[in-house]
Amino acid sequence: MTKLRTVTLLTFVGFASGFVGYFSLNLKNPHSLNALTVSTMAVAFACMGANALTSYIDRDIDALMERTRRRPLPMGKISPPQRAVYYGLALLSLGLVVQISYGYYGVFWILFGLTFNILVYNAWLKRKTPANIILGAFAGGAPVMVVWSSVTGELLSLTPLLMAALIVLWTPIHIWSLTLRYRDDYVRVKVPMLPVVVEERKALRCVAFTSILLVIFSVLLFFLNIFGLVYLVTAGLLGCVMVLLSLRLFLHPTKQNSWVVFKFSSPYLMVIFLAMIIDLLLMPKG
Repeated sequence: MTKLRTVTLLTFVGFASGFVGYFSLNLKNPHSLNALTVSTMAVAFACMGANALTSYIDRDIDALMERTRRRPLPMGKISPPQRAVYYGLALLSLGLVVQISYGYYGVFWILFGLTFNILVYNAWLKRKTPANIILGAFAGGAPVMVVWSSVTGELLSLTPLLMAALIVLWTPIHIWSLTLRYRDDYVRVKVPMLPVVVEERKALRCVAFTSILLVIFSVLLFFLNIFGLVYLVTAGLLGCVMVLLSLRLFLHPTKQNSWVVFKFSSPYLMVIFLAMIIDLLLMPKG
C-alpha cells in the first residue's frame, strides 16, 4: 500500500541531494550530518504516508486495472479501507514531527510535495486532464529540496533545483511509457493520461522530447563545478541510452518498446544520483 519501491527511490534521491550539499559546501559538522540522517527519515515517512492516502483515493480504479488489482486495498486485505487513511495520516504526521527539529524549510518542502502529490495530482487532476502528471511531477522533486534545505539551511539554490528538475522531467517519461504499455487499463478506468487522449505519435513525440530535455539537464549539473568525470560519463552514457530507447519507441511504437523505456527509466534515476555520491567520494572538490 505504501509502494515501497517508489519510497526507496524518492528517499534515496533526497539523501543524495543532502549528501551533495554536505560535501560540496564543506559542511562537515555534526548538525549538518544529523540533518542529513533525520531529514532522510522524514522523507521516507512522508512518502509512505502520501502513498497510503493516494492508494485510498485510487482504490476504485486500482480494482479495475490489470496492473493494480492485486494491491492490498482492491483485494480487501485492509478492511475497512478507511484504515489506510489513518495509517497514511499517522505516517505523514511522523514525517513532519521528525523534520521540524531540523528546520522549517524542510517542513515547507514536505508540505509542498504532499500538496502536489495528494491534492493537485491524485485528488484533482488525475481523472480530469492529460496535464495531470506534468503538474503532479513537481511532487517528485520535493524530497531533493527537503534534505538539501535541512542540511544547508537554504530554501532555494540552483544545484538542488536542477537535481529536482531531473525528477520532474523523468516522471512523465516513466508514467507515459507505462501508460503506452497498459493503455487499455487507463481507457477502461477513464484516466486521461496523455497517450490515452492524444494521437499516439504526438504522445511518442512528447516522450522523446522530454527524454532529450532530461539528458540536457543532467549534463547541465556538471557545469556547476561540483561533479567530475565520474558523474559526467555516467550521465552521458545513461542519457544516450535513454534518448535512443525513446527514439526507437517513436519510430517503432510497440508495447514491448514502451515497456523497455519504462523498465530502463526505473533504475536510471537512482544510478544518476548514485553517480553524484560516488563522484564526490572519489573526486572531492576543493
